[in-house]
Amino acid sequence: MAAVLTRPGPALPQAAPPPAPPRRPDGRDLFIDVLRLAGIALVVLQHWSMPVLSFAGDRITTGNALASGSAWVVTWISQVMPLVFFAGGAANAISHRGAVRRGLAGPAWLAARLRRLVWPVLPLAAVWLPLPHLLLALGLPGQPVAVASRLAGQLLWFLAIYLVAVAATPLMLRLGAAYGARMPAALAAGAVAVDTARFAFGLEAAGWANIGLVWLAVHQLGLLYADGRLRRPRTAWTMAAAGYGLAAVLVALGPYPGSMIGLPGAAVSNMAPPTVALLAVGAGQIGLALALRRQITALAAWPAVARLLGWAGPRMMTVYLWHMAALFAVTAVVVVGLGVPTPEPGGQAWLSGWPHWLAALALVMWALLRVFARFEEPPAAAPYRGGAVRVAVAAALAGAGLLTLTVSGFAPGPAPALGSAALLAGLLLTRSRRP
Repeated sequence: MAAVLTRPGPALPQAAPPPAPPRRPDGRDLFIDVLRLAGIALVVLQHWSMPVLSFAGDRITTGNALASGSAWVVTWISQVMPLVFFAGGAANAISHRGAVRRGLAGPAWLAARLRRLVWPVLPLAAVWLPLPHLLLALGLPGQPVAVASRLAGQLLWFLAIYLVAVAATPLMLRLGAAYGARMPAALAAGAVAVDTARFAFGLEAAGWANIGLVWLAVHQLGLLYADGRLRRPRTAWTMAAAGYGLAAVLVALGPYPGSMIGLPGAAVSNMAPPTVALLAVGAGQIGLALALRRQITALAAWPAVARLLGWAGPRMMTVYLWHMAALFAVTAVVVVGLGVPTPEPGGQAWLSGWPHWLAALALVMWALLRVFARFEEPPAAAPYRGGAVRVAVAAALAGAGLLTLTVSGFAPGPAPALGSAALLAGLLLTRSRRP
């Protein structure tokens, strides 16, 4: 009663409530979204920074800035494809889990993921199929056009392998639930056996089996993360130390080179096909990212960073597919048209010119985004109602198309048209049939 009759005092100023964390769509993981975007950003930055280019007569000469001195050390951080596959595995697990809740698992889930992967590639094919012919008709030298048209398709290797990982996700989720960390360990053991056959017994062709074993191993770690594992800081730091430590031992003892990307003239590449050394670096990267998960998530929650992530997320695939086209455009003007070679890497001229080079590339990339970002998401469609065989055929056709374009690029000839046709056929098979 006394409390009711007490005259209230002057209101005290209250501190403003802390800003709410950015809201994510159902099931999304901010940490994984940051890893995917940061991974693609580092891929683009590396591709834009490492070319050493000059033009003489009618030929363009290409080199790699990371081949000089000890620059290969940078690749232990900048070669982030293992981190991208890890994040992709987590994203696939989260997406599949949401589809199960909505009753759309199985073929319907795979069809939706397949459409999401293939649709943005069609505009790339539509531009690059006629472009080399047009450039040659305009009188551009044949060798630079051939180099650009071939490299424009090589980027699709990632989508070809990632499509296999997507198709395997339902099975790998079941195996992961049954066997846990033994699954990536078994895949890693397989990769060790493959490298042993390759380097100890000279079976070079056996190395290509690691395309599946290495990339599925890091993808499987992403599935484990999405299942709530790998979250303990001690586990993360142990993985980081063990991964980078093992990589250092493998490189020191050989036959693995120090660079985690292929370099001109190198007898062995850790990337094509992938090796156990690359898998070890990938484990180190994943462990380090997991150890810093809390800090990464806190940084991503800052309003400015959150706005940047919100803008970049719906454009990520477009940037990946078209960033080499931006490089070709700037090279055509500066190196081929004006005859200005890129400076020797690491020197004062290279360091002072690098920001201007990146600015020119970013300007062209911005124009490409204005045109092609609209194709990032496929048109809305009813859920897939076809059977498992049909969607398996669609995945096989899409994978064959991506692999064909990876090998042939868009150089004049029948292969690019056949690869593009296989992509389109695979996409059409994912269309829904009305009940």
